[in-house]
Amino acid sequence: MKRILFLITIFCALEANAQTYIISFTGIGPSTTVSSVEVENLTSGATANITSSGQTLTLTVTTSVNLIDNKQSKELKIYPNPMTDNSILQVYPPAAGDAIITVFDMTGKQVAQVQSYLNNYLQEFRLSGINRGLYLVSVKGSTYQYSGKLLSNVKVNGTASIEKVSNNVPSGNEKTTKTDSKGEPGTINMEYTTGDRLKFIGISGNYSTVITDIPTETKTITFNFISCTDADNNNYPVVEIGTQIWMAENLKYLPSVIGPGTGSETIPYYYVYGYNGTNVTDAKATANYTTYGVLYNWPAVMSGVCPTGWHAPTDLEWTELFDYLGGESLAGGKLKETGTTHWTSPNEGATNEIGFTALPGGDRDYDGAFYYIGDYGLWRSATEYDSSLAWSFFLFYNYSTVNSNNSYKKYGFSVRCLKD
Repeated sequence: MKRILFLITIFCALEANAQTYIISFTGIGPSTTVSSVEVENLTSGATANITSSGQTLTLTVTTSVNLIDNKQSKELKIYPNPMTDNSILQVYPPAAGDAIITVFDMTGKQVAQVQSYLNNYLQEFRLSGINRGLYLVSVKGSTYQYSGKLLSNVKVNGTASIEKVSNNVPSGNEKTTKTDSKGEPGTINMEYTTGDRLKFIGISGNYSTVITDIPTETKTITFNFISCTDADNNNYPVVEIGTQIWMAENLKYLPSVIGPGTGSETIPYYYVYGYNGTNVTDAKATANYTTYGVLYNWPAVMSGVCPTGWHAPTDLEWTELFDYLGGESLAGGKLKETGTTHWTSPNEGATNEIGFTALPGGDRDYDGAFYYIGDYGLWRSATEYDSSLAWSFFLFYNYSTVNSNNSYKKYGFSVRCLKD
């Protein structure tokens, strides 16, 4: 009796979550055409790319029931479901080894079983000969067990069978191969778990807009395309947060460059982390420039570095952003890029839930040296404290809070511009 109740509970849970959401895209503003979209699941790390106008994203909403470890990231998928002739079982084992695949009916009776060695990448099995009804499919290894629901519409008198049909050796990074282009023409498929937050970067020519969303239904994502191009002709993605529109990357405008040993509280200076020279072309060729942008002393910020129609935010405008996110005690994690590709572990509390994607670009410090790349992100404001100090804001790899402070004007910090 307990086994039957257990199976019924799993069936109901899987049935409730077996859905598909179709996400389409459009634009407003200077362009209504969305030429491409970069999609990132901020919860799982999976990515997908919409590469042409009119293409849609299909989110397959599935629940993987892991009876041993709910933190397992691999998935079980059965399609077509309901079964009309036979179905394919896909499974991503977390570790290689022997596993038992079993099909149970509603009473808990075993109707088919096979033991097979599974590698720790995509494995596929054909399920056939399963008579009309509702079934539980279980894949059990030495350290894991996945379960999925199968509904069969087939009326057969034969014997149910489970047959291995492929052993898909991965050709690249598995995190990205979990998204695929199978399905209807013009559709990109992506696995999705209810509650996951997705980051969309819509691109149209020189325009780029960031939107985050937790889809709960089929919908259209509308990108408000806004010009954000600096005097060096760098184009920036933008993100709307409350009533504000921010650059979604650090500023890269670089009219000149100087080594970190030179500083001033009155003369504009521009620095690229790790670069000790004066050649702008060489500075722009560095990876730190490409990823983290330029570090500016306060006179440089006030010289008009932002794109036309944009400005360096004041202390009050930064505070408005933090308040919108729940205050300085909560805002830091919501602003930081997720993961540890750029941030030092543990990158405490990082969710990037509004698409600001704050990066730890470090600084040019008081002693004329570079420090803290990967550990700290430090940003300038336009608000002066006194003749030698101006307000700045800091994010840390080991805290989810924001720290605001007055800092020496000669320090070199990152800049995010705000739309006028």
